[in-house]
Amino acid sequence: MSDDVITGDLYAYESLLSAEEREELAGIRDFLQTEVKPGVNEHWEAATFPMDLIPRFAEAGLVGRSYDTEGSPRGSRLFTGFISLEASRVDPSMATFLGVHNGLAMGSIVTLGSEEQKRRWLPGMLALDKIGCFALTEPHGGSDVALGLETTARRDGDEWVIDGAKRWIGNGTFADLVVVFARDVADDSVKTFVVEKGTAGFTATKMEGKYALRTVQNADITFEGCRIPAENKLEHGNTFKDVNRVLKLTRGGVAWNAVGCQMGAFEAALAYAKEREQFGRPIAGFQLIQDLLARMAGNVTASLGMAVRVAQLQEEGVFRDDHAALAKSYVTSQARETVGWARELLGGNGILLERDVVRFFNDAEALYSYEGTREINQLIVGRALTGISAFV
Repeated sequence: MSDDVITGDLYAYESLLSAEEREELAGIRDFLQTEVKPGVNEHWEAATFPMDLIPRFAEAGLVGRSYDTEGSPRGSRLFTGFISLEASRVDPSMATFLGVHNGLAMGSIVTLGSEEQKRRWLPGMLALDKIGCFALTEPHGGSDVALGLETTARRDGDEWVIDGAKRWIGNGTFADLVVVFARDVADDSVKTFVVEKGTAGFTATKMEGKYALRTVQNADITFEGCRIPAENKLEHGNTFKDVNRVLKLTRGGVAWNAVGCQMGAFEAALAYAKEREQFGRPIAGFQLIQDLLARMAGNVTASLGMAVRVAQLQEEGVFRDDHAALAKSYVTSQARETVGWARELLGGNGILLERDVVRFFNDAEALYSYEGTREINQLIVGRALTGISAFV
């Protein structure tokens, strides 16, 4: 069985959940610790995904908890945040898989789809019979994707024809439903489409040589005269502002992932400090080691507190762009610091995969960069503070 509490939750934020939520979270934690954790290092090193676990994720209650859908009542934002934390505490790659499917792909359909489109796609996604991915980033576009989107779409009778390329698409190698953003050549606006796996003109190729979130299957995707039915354009996905409605929801989720990442590293370092002996006693008794542990605990606690408050604001309906941006930039920055201290505490053993810390150390770099770099998110906060946009 897994541990009954989160060692890194020093201020007991989990106690803010209802008794029913805490009980369900304990079951999810046990599943992640006993069935997912034993294989994470092997898959991380091999850069493979544990496809056999996908049906189990749905059975364990890890899918679709952020939405009111048939057969899956919405959990509180705080509860779904703790699910993300638990997944990332075990393996940030697993949390990213779930975040892409649950947050970005399902979130796009829930937020931008018609009622018919929701009925068509969401049941399969809830059961994980259909895996989703989110294709926004391009080979030549990152932070400027709103203005620089190169992928195009043109209406041709009862079909849309998509041409272009996407890069860094998590779950992209095996996704069944690809949410694609393309610029309509007729009116130059960014529209949202769903391309189904197997569509002619669609190709997904695994990216190689990636040394963060290695288990996540990122893809280079190309569209060459890719024809999809007109009904595969999401009804309410008509401008880049609509894209931002989805990103606003998911940036807060990245903060939870970053809390889990640094918590996993902190807990591994704490356990190591208690067992590792130097000069005849455990290094946990050395002042410099305790200083590192206390600093890590401070980062984890402050980060979790911010994530908790963001979830509460989201639940209250007063969640703003700058709330998400501040949490994402701050917590991922603190995560880099925390995992660095954990690696420092382990010394040479800190670069051995068997000790877990180097995996968290590398994965924190990806969390720091995706869904908006620190700099871009800081500018979103700065715009809210000053009323002046500093974007180019």
